[in-house]
Amino acid sequence: MKCEVDKNFDDEFPWLGMDTRTVKKDLLRHYHLTLGRGQARCGERYLYQATALTVRDRLVERWRSTRECYQENKPRRVAYLSLEYLMGRALNNAVLNLDLEHALSQSLKSFGCALEEVLDQERDAGLGNGGLGRLAACFLDSCATLGYPVTGYGIRYDYGIFHQKIRNGYQVEVPDHWLEGGTPWEIISLENTRTVKFGGHTESWVDEKGNFRVRWISTSDVLAVPHDVPIPGYRNDIVNTLRLWKADTSDKLSLQDFNSGEHHDAVLSQNMAAQISMVLYPNDVSVNGKVLRLRQQYFLSSASLQDVIARWKRDYGNDMHGFADKNRIQLNDTHPAVAVPELMRLLVDVYEFGWDEAWAITTETMAYTNHTLLPEALEKWPVALFRQLLPRLLEIIYEINHHFLKEVSAKWPGDSQKLREMSIIEEGHEPQIRMAWLAIVGSSSVNGVAALHTQLLKEGLFNNFYQLWPEKLNNKTNGVTPRRWLGFCNPGLKALLDKRIGEQWITDLKQLEQLATQIDDKELRKQWRSIKCANKERLAEMVMERTGVRFDASMMFDIQVKRIHEYKRQLLNVLHVVHLYQKILKGETGTMVPRCVLIGGKAAPGYQMAKLIIKLVNNVAAVINNDPAAKDWLRVVFLPNYQVTAMEIICPGTDLSEQISTAGKEASGTGNMKFMMNGAVTIGTLDGANIEIREAVGEENFFLFGLTAEQVEETRKDYHPSSIIAADPDFSRVMELLEQDCFSREEPGIFVSLTESIRNPHDQWLTAADFRGFVEAQEKAAQVYADVERWTTMSILNTAYSGYFSSDRTITDYANEIWGLGKDQQFKVKQAAGK
Repeated sequence: MKCEVDKNFDDEFPWLGMDTRTVKKDLLRHYHLTLGRGQARCGERYLYQATALTVRDRLVERWRSTRECYQENKPRRVAYLSLEYLMGRALNNAVLNLDLEHALSQSLKSFGCALEEVLDQERDAGLGNGGLGRLAACFLDSCATLGYPVTGYGIRYDYGIFHQKIRNGYQVEVPDHWLEGGTPWEIISLENTRTVKFGGHTESWVDEKGNFRVRWISTSDVLAVPHDVPIPGYRNDIVNTLRLWKADTSDKLSLQDFNSGEHHDAVLSQNMAAQISMVLYPNDVSVNGKVLRLRQQYFLSSASLQDVIARWKRDYGNDMHGFADKNRIQLNDTHPAVAVPELMRLLVDVYEFGWDEAWAITTETMAYTNHTLLPEALEKWPVALFRQLLPRLLEIIYEINHHFLKEVSAKWPGDSQKLREMSIIEEGHEPQIRMAWLAIVGSSSVNGVAALHTQLLKEGLFNNFYQLWPEKLNNKTNGVTPRRWLGFCNPGLKALLDKRIGEQWITDLKQLEQLATQIDDKELRKQWRSIKCANKERLAEMVMERTGVRFDASMMFDIQVKRIHEYKRQLLNVLHVVHLYQKILKGETGTMVPRCVLIGGKAAPGYQMAKLIIKLVNNVAAVINNDPAAKDWLRVVFLPNYQVTAMEIICPGTDLSEQISTAGKEASGTGNMKFMMNGAVTIGTLDGANIEIREAVGEENFFLFGLTAEQVEETRKDYHPSSIIAADPDFSRVMELLEQDCFSREEPGIFVSLTESIRNPHDQWLTAADFRGFVEAQEKAAQVYADVERWTTMSILNTAYSGYFSSDRTITDYANEIWGLGKDQQFKVKQAAGK
């Protein structure tokens, strides 16, 4: 759908030019006038701010036109609710999507500065813990690029995911005050401030029409202040919105209390409100942590739903009856599941809908994406906590559950076991609210994020719901944006692709398949290797800068970067590293290929086993890197403070991508897709999207090992890891080195819990069971890597067949099959005369 929106702003303000002369003029204006800098060079920080403001001007005019376009056409709108957005840096993305690289590079030359130096000044917006938040960022990029009217909603945390420092091998968490010095990418929209209620109590009455009514009163209110971030599409003049809510108090500061010395009471309400948006959701082991996390989830959900309704009222008036036809709310995991009873509260209590009609609107509007196969990761909240914080919502949840269990009883008459299993309220000593169950019951669509993940949800965690509503459960395999994860992060490969197959691949990634028809072209293969080598050199520079260890680009770069967790099995990776080291010590290097192993990721602050794995990686690395015998064969690092910007350097420089989670545990993975897109070859299990990656590229271009999800379940019934270890001399020697403190001489016994977990018959990750298969797959990978031509073929084909894993494809699936947005609701803003 094209929008004939006026680009001239009443003929007085035509769109800003994109040519070098105009861009340079604006950059100078912001540098000298907005920032007040003189002629002397004041450092890249001020140049970054001036550059960002110059780019933002061009974003804002497109942003305004996009909003007017949507308002004029009144399409169905989508609100994407996510407690995490791992956006990374905004300037590089905007420069690429607006096609401003040449103009800015030339403009910055007058300051004696390169664009890359300016880009490096921006801090990552780390408003997420890992894949979930980065996926949300990729989705927003694709929604804008495809022209879908989607608004992201999240929280503007003052402190994002912590900076990770390594001291004596241990992870140390340092606050990430990413907003220090401010950010040029947000615009505060005070007129759209919303009020969110907490605490208090409810009272009921019968109104003059005989209807039962409830009001929620005596609450402690918090203001949600919107900070809007522009999200540009790729060179299509569409700019969507990410609205991040900042918490503020609804109470004014009492100067009388403050001046009389009651400083604590005077600022208490301000502090309580500010806590909600202060830190990316915290460790919820403590009671206070649970309270804050639930407050964050409701704060996001309530403010966002109020915002969606306010937009409806602006466009359509107070009659809410057509609301479900024009709105979809996508819940990104269970974090915003409280949106289900909150929408019911708004419809029933505020807009006076009857229960059945309100429920029909709610269930048609809501859609839920599940991101985990781990039962312990499905959130549950104590009923007592809801009663304290959200008493009205607790009443509504009980009512939802009452109606739902009647439906369950109709399906399975007299089956009390089914009622217990499916009840939203889990009974027990301390009754709990099952948030995933609430999301499923209140949504019209429930999707997994990879084919295996969805299958296992149907067969396992959500089987009862699948039997009741088979039409609800569906799959939407994840994807990543090719703009950031190939176009920006791998400029050498982008230039080669543009020359070989044209520039349209960046918005139609399936076009990369043309590479397969050129696979025998000697010049292509030569250039491919040259680009990979340059990317490896760039990665080696970062490793040297951060760790002091020198990687050799002629060696295989074997990489595993992701959140540190037992199911992702960084421990299995370390066991293989120790195996290689003991081969070096024994002089068995005849079939070895020199390799550099990089492991990176952050452990949750309260996750002690994950933090101990980091310590083990660092200790093993220290021993190996200081052993002259290993220098020519093996180098190992733990890369501290893994983040989006680091991944932009890591994935183009990777040869072997480690995706080695226990089968049946990884929902999808997205790092595997980024590596594949950049020509890395995967070694992995049949888990998550690995299965679809292997199908896409062909089994001969993927190094497979390990038990399948079905075999994992069967093995658990009779698992004896110590017997497996004893029967394998290589494995026995590896365990011996660990258990005899060869990597912990100064701290004997610190890794006992890790070695005991490997030997534990109840180890749910089955690390020992997959050791031998992993070693054999690694040996095969080494043999192939030694064959330069064969490896080049595998690398090219991995890129060629990565098209399915574009988030553009994923979002198109969501739009067509969940949100009901056809091609007639894809928007294109007519280009401005100023371009």
